[in-house]
Amino acid sequence: MTDLERTRLASPTVNGSSVSAVAPSSPAGLSDSGAMATCPRGCTPVVRFCQKLNRLKTLDEDMMTTSLKRCLSTLDLTLLGVGSMVGSGLYVLTGTVAKDVAGPGVVISFLLAGIASLLAAFCYAEFGARIPRTGSAYMFTYVSMGEIWAFLIGWDVILENMLGAAAVARAWSGYLDSIFNHTIQNFTETHIIQWNTPFLAHYPDILAAGIVISVTLFISFGVQVSSYLNHIFSVISLCVILFILVFGFILADPVNWSQKEGGFAPFGISGILSGSATCFFAFVGFDVIASSSEETKNPQKAVPIATAIALGLAASAYILVSTVLTLMVPWHTLDPNSALADAFFRRGYSWAGVVVAIGSICGMNTVLLGNLFSLPRIVYAMAEDGLLFSLFARINPVTKVPVNAILTFGVLVALCSLIFDLAALVQFLSIGTLLAYTFVAASIIVLRHQPEKAKGAASTSPNPNPDPEPAPTESQTIMEDSGELKQYESFSDKLQLVDMQTRERRGVGQLRACFEPYLGRLLGGFGAGEVVAFCVTAMIASAVSFCAVLEFGTNQLPVWSFALLLLIFSLAYVLSLALIWVHEQRSDSKTFQVPLVPLTPAASILLNIFLLMKLSKLTWIRFVVWLTIGLLVYFGYGVWHSKEGLRGQQPTDVAAQDGVGPNSSLVETVQSNGQVDSSYQNHVSPDTEE
Repeated sequence: MTDLERTRLASPTVNGSSVSAVAPSSPAGLSDSGAMATCPRGCTPVVRFCQKLNRLKTLDEDMMTTSLKRCLSTLDLTLLGVGSMVGSGLYVLTGTVAKDVAGPGVVISFLLAGIASLLAAFCYAEFGARIPRTGSAYMFTYVSMGEIWAFLIGWDVILENMLGAAAVARAWSGYLDSIFNHTIQNFTETHIIQWNTPFLAHYPDILAAGIVISVTLFISFGVQVSSYLNHIFSVISLCVILFILVFGFILADPVNWSQKEGGFAPFGISGILSGSATCFFAFVGFDVIASSSEETKNPQKAVPIATAIALGLAASAYILVSTVLTLMVPWHTLDPNSALADAFFRRGYSWAGVVVAIGSICGMNTVLLGNLFSLPRIVYAMAEDGLLFSLFARINPVTKVPVNAILTFGVLVALCSLIFDLAALVQFLSIGTLLAYTFVAASIIVLRHQPEKAKGAASTSPNPNPDPEPAPTESQTIMEDSGELKQYESFSDKLQLVDMQTRERRGVGQLRACFEPYLGRLLGGFGAGEVVAFCVTAMIASAVSFCAVLEFGTNQLPVWSFALLLLIFSLAYVLSLALIWVHEQRSDSKTFQVPLVPLTPAASILLNIFLLMKLSKLTWIRFVVWLTIGLLVYFGYGVWHSKEGLRGQQPTDVAAQDGVGPNSSLVETVQSNGQVDSSYQNHVSPDTEE
């Protein structure tokens, strides 16, 4: 075989353009065959196994086709998001942060937390509109970063929703029991059972388990029943909030913000910032909107609009209620457990405490409903992809919901709420959310710099134009905006023409033409998206290092080394961000897009990692144990039953190279046709002769 024939086998053509088997995120730019050829004997199975772990989900052309029922409107999504965010936190968290952390400055804390949550909400809104599939963070990670990373995030979110629902049910039971002087608790401990075991409750909370089973049954009747139930609880909760605001402003006394009572910020700026970190978790729950995109009539418009309105309403409610609360009574006299009800009682309106109690119970019901609504849909998405047991992917033909997933995990949540202590449950509630936010923000950057998958072709060549124009000559002309022809004869005109054509050849994920003279020699040889994928990884690593030094190095390191490390890691973070910015992005999307990419998702990543560093060591240890269980499930079942893996084994398609790194691009396949050399499938071995 001649060198020319061997070259054709290694790089076939489609419609006259070169088809590269190099994954855009491969750091060294090596093809699959090249990697296998250069590695020692016996490492080929390892390479293939790594490719299995990082394969990406191939999306259908018509993403509106689904086995679920598309019936949710923008109003349904908005109330679902508001209900998931405005719950027990409004009645408990406001008083706790105001008394112990920020004072009346809790108003600013909620404002800052709302702005920070908006960064993550933007990312979820873009993905929910662009990829209207259930699964939320799991799905978004799967299509941009790889299978094993998606599984870990999905497994993480499952734990988050399970324990979140159990914690809310436990709080709901405790709140209702406190109204009746703990009658239920005393009866259970006296006549049923009581135990003293670490990490377990002192008594089985039968009421909490009962409310979980009740909500689970309602959800299993269909998405419309769940939506109607959420409408009822959300409307009642919003009416109670409106009552609190109107009646509270009537009773407001500006003296409670004066220096006589300690001033507006008695704990200073540091107290306000610490309070904002705590208040950030009050806005957790807007991801339920993206999780519901596969059951939405028009997700391209409804998801971004509902996310913006829901987050705006939730932020307004938290800011205004905290304002009213700290104006009604002095902040240092608040009762952290029932601040609002106690404030009205101390002003002589004890009957208003009953109204507040009704609103609190309805608010907790909406949060519980949101958690139990999202949980089975994430399980269904993972089972539909073959990563979890197929039993959970079955859709009821009547209700059009994954009943098996709903009932199974509803029972597991009821069991958790029955035996676990509320404090043990709450410790887990933040780590999963922050990790999911981080991966979704990183996925936005990666996917925004990935070239669109061409129909019937898998070209990842730096030059997306299959038929390049011939080099310009002195007599070449182009049509100007005025419609007149201009002759390019001078040297400057020739340079202008070449520059215009260079700009036309710039594809998504490639270096921008204006930076070609400065960075072309250094970055020009990489494929589309390679540099961006590497820079995202470097940015996350530098953010982790920066936050770790900032959190743990203050009292452990000398001042000079502390400052030097902060400077090094901050420069690495900014440099990674700048290198991402100099590459072309997708700009022709018809759906909502996050503004100021990569700045917005990068800021979200930095904030989420900073909050992760504030979690306790015990929380991280428990989380690692849960991830270990998940890895056993994945390597024991998911990796062998993945539908992406089964699709890659089909002989009808010529599969393109799967990315080896966690930031590999979308899997692209080349359909066999007369324009592709039939022997291309044999290009893996460089020693192939015939």
